[in-house]
This record gives sequence, C-alpha cells and structure tokens, in this order.
Amino acid sequence: MNLQQPNANDATRTNNRSRSVSPMSGLCTRCIDGCRGNCEVFKSTFRGREVIYPGPFGEITAGGDKNYPLDYSHLNIQGYALGAKGLPKGQVGDPDTATFPNVNTETEYGWTKKVKMKVPIFTGALGSTEIARKNWEHFAIGAAISGVTIVCGENVCGIDPQLELNNKHKVTKAPDMDRRIETYRRYHHGYGEILVQMNVEDTRLGVAEYIIDKHELETIELKWGQGAKCIGGEIKVHSLERAVELQKRGYIVTPDPSDPIVQAAFKDKAIKEFERHSRLGFIDEKGFYAEVNRLRKLGFKRVTLKTGAYGLRELAMAIKWSSRAKIDLLTIDGAPGGTGMSPWRMMEEWGMPSLYLHAAAYEFCKILEKQGERVPDIAFAGGFSSEDGVFKALALGAPYTKAVCMGRALMIPGMVGKNIAKWIKANDLPKTVSEYGSTIEEIFVNYEDVKNIVGNQEIKNIPLGAIGIYSYSQKIKVGLQQLMAGARCFNLESITRNELMSLTDECAKVTGIPYLMDAYRKEALKVLKGK
Repeated sequence: MNLQQPNANDATRTNNRSRSVSPMSGLCTRCIDGCRGNCEVFKSTFRGREVIYPGPFGEITAGGDKNYPLDYSHLNIQGYALGAKGLPKGQVGDPDTATFPNVNTETEYGWTKKVKMKVPIFTGALGSTEIARKNWEHFAIGAAISGVTIVCGENVCGIDPQLELNNKHKVTKAPDMDRRIETYRRYHHGYGEILVQMNVEDTRLGVAEYIIDKHELETIELKWGQGAKCIGGEIKVHSLERAVELQKRGYIVTPDPSDPIVQAAFKDKAIKEFERHSRLGFIDEKGFYAEVNRLRKLGFKRVTLKTGAYGLRELAMAIKWSSRAKIDLLTIDGAPGGTGMSPWRMMEEWGMPSLYLHAAAYEFCKILEKQGERVPDIAFAGGFSSEDGVFKALALGAPYTKAVCMGRALMIPGMVGKNIAKWIKANDLPKTVSEYGSTIEEIFVNYEDVKNIVGNQEIKNIPLGAIGIYSYSQKIKVGLQQLMAGARCFNLESITRNELMSLTDECAKVTGIPYLMDAYRKEALKVLKGK
C-alpha cells in the first residue's frame, strides 16, 4: 500500500533533505545537526502553528494526496453492444437515435419544488476564503451561464469589513453577500440556483433572516462539516485591528489578539497573521427538525444539508433525519477533500474516504427505502474532477444520487480564465495557451457559445474565468454523454449500479459492485449454453 508520508509536502512548502525517509514519521533516516531544512519539523521550529496550514494562505487551493487502499479508480464502467435506456418516449433505439449527442445530462433535486441543472455538477461551498472573494465574479457568472448551482459558503457576512449589525447583534447590512447573490442572479437563466450555507456564527448573526428579507432567496443550507475538515472554516488575517474586530463579532481568533503578549509579538513582527475559526456545531435530532422548521417558516422553499466525512453513525443520522425533515438535497462529502482553509494534516488523516462513505450511504438509503421511508435526493462530494468520476458517483449511488459536488475542480477554470486575461493584457501568454492563438476568440473554444447565451453586447462584461468554467462544464457534459452512450444510458435516470464493475475483490466487498469476472457471468453462460 503506497500511502502519503507526513512531514513534507508541497502544500506546506516543505521537503525532506534525504531520499530515505521513515514511512510513519516522515523524518529523514539521517537527521543531521546543521541541516539547513526544510522538513515540517525544521520549519515548525521557528514558524510554529503557521505550518499547520497549506500556503501561501489565501492564494492557493490544496487537496489531500493520501493514497487510500480503495478509491473510485477501483471501479470501471461497463459498456454494452446493444440496448438503449432512457431515450425520449416513443423513440426506439437504433444507430440513428442512440447517438451520444442525444444523451440528456439534465438533472434535478428537491423534495417538492425541484431545481433543474443542465449538467449534474455544482460547486462546493465558496465562502469566506480569499480565493472565493476575489474570484467570485468568475465563479458565479460561470456557474450561472453553465446552468448549475453555486453554493455561497459560510461566514461571508461575518467577515465582511462593511458588515453592519443592530443592537441585537444581527445583520442589517452585508454588501459582500449582496454582491455575491446579485452577481449570480444577473446571469441566471432558469437552471441551477444560488444557495447560502449557514454555520453556528451565521445562525447567531441572523444571516438567514437577512437573505430571505432582502433577497428572497429560495434555498438555504445547513452544515455539519465537510470532507476536508470537521472543526469549521478558517481564514487568516494580517492586521491586529482586523483580528480584534472579528473577535468582537464573536469569532474565535487565535492567537488571542487581545492578549498583550500576542500584541507585543505582533509588534515585533514575530506573529504575522491571526486565524479566525468557526465554532464546532452540536447536532441533535429534535434541534435539527426545529431549525429546519424555523427556516421554512422564514420563507425558504428549500432547505439542504451538507455533511462531511464523519463515521457511520453520523452518516445514518444525516440520511434518516433528512428523510424525516424532508431535506431537499443531502450532500455527503468524503475525505480527503480539497480546500484552501483547512489544517493540512486534518485533510490528510481525518475522516472516511469518499468511496467507503458513499458505498455506506447507498447501503443506508436502501435500508431506509425498504422501511417504506422516502430517501432524500443525494449528492456525493470528495475529490471529483472529471466526467468518469461523475458517472461512477451517479451509478454507485443510483437511484438516489442526483449530482456531484465539486470543490477545486470548478474553481480552477475560473482562476485559469482570469489569468489568461492578465496574460493577454501583458502580452505574456505562456506557450500552453498561445499555441491556440492570441485573442480571446481564438483561445476559448466556447466563446461563441457564451456570446450566444448572453448577447453580443453583454459578452464584453463576461470575465474570462466565467467562460473558463462554462468550457469546463461543457467538457464534463460531452464526456459524460459519451460514457453514458457507451453504457446505453440516454438520461441520468437510466443509470444503475449495473453499469459498474469492481477491479478487486476488496472493492466488491466494500461497494457491493460485482468483481469484474463475476459481473454478467450468469448472462454470459446463458449465451454460451444457448439458453
């Protein structure tokens, strides 16, 4: 088993001096007195707690790279030489109708009032991170024109420098939240939605009341953690004044900016940054139902839930309670996850890996259904980036899984598009881009598609990161159409677990998907025996 080693990683900008490293500790086999670095122990000697996080913080996203015994690569997709499921009513499958461009990739989620999406993907929570804030126009417009949902994550109101609170410590003005909602809505055209996520601090600040009163938002999401962490979101701030301000707003800020010793260390420039943390949530069944009912009484048409890579007990709670509360979408996020605001070792070592968690989710949903209870719509998250992963997730969780939540994979195109705009302006296009041309029209294969959506005049206002996200979503769509056509599934509802096979006995044991030498063996023998 090849597992990632601790004590050195590009995420923490550390490395071992020696080629020989202890597998468990990650320490060099020969640790030399006088070594000039730069393993994590070396760097922690003088930077301490800063080394817990990937960096430079706010400038990067980071994804765990632990190689688990099983992951989605241990599943393969079945292909068939006959049949066609899911064609429009009245159509008979033949070489003229069963073509991959005719595959319908639209999906929908919701208990009663459904939300449709053109592609079965949506963004992970883009909350109070600096990456999300400074790239929001690219992310939001890209999601809107792609016809997919975007999740505005936790703490957006709470960290807004222009936030205004009333005497009850409730939000009365949150310009950054306003900007985020209005940006997406400006280009929304019937598919997807923007929903806002809420944690403990958001609840205390009255974020739900603010967004329903001012924006009449239809959906809000509760959160029990996510794949990359279980302690809540963090950001870093680089001024003492800002750290004190956030502390006064009720956040946990470390090291304590009100401590004179910490203030002295900041003045000495030894402490260069502070961390703002959210509080741990505490769930209980009655409280969960009460909160869902409270949000619906406020006017929200849909309430969703995102839960992280907790163990089987919490997974069962999420599925059972979501069923009883009629949650509109339950997103189950597995480890290791990818983010720009989580402790690195937590990303690497905490929680149930995606394949194991999602296999258990299917098992639990099946139990619930057999008991005569309605299973909530499910989304899987945790390390997905390509159309094959989307297909496998939909098939593994079929018929309950409606979409795949993507984190970094839907952020990267936004950042790449933004940077292409900078490179064009500076006449500094890298060869990886310039080989396709030097103008926006030449470089972006989907430029004309986007112009057709927004119009000849509005295209001038579309940031290139948004066009990048649209291009990426189209790649996922077309790739998914091809895989689905190969499996003779012409809409998402026709995808079943039979479309998968396990490459190892262990994978078959965990997922319940047959080992490839057993899958369709009975049918094969019938053919051979002429029955």
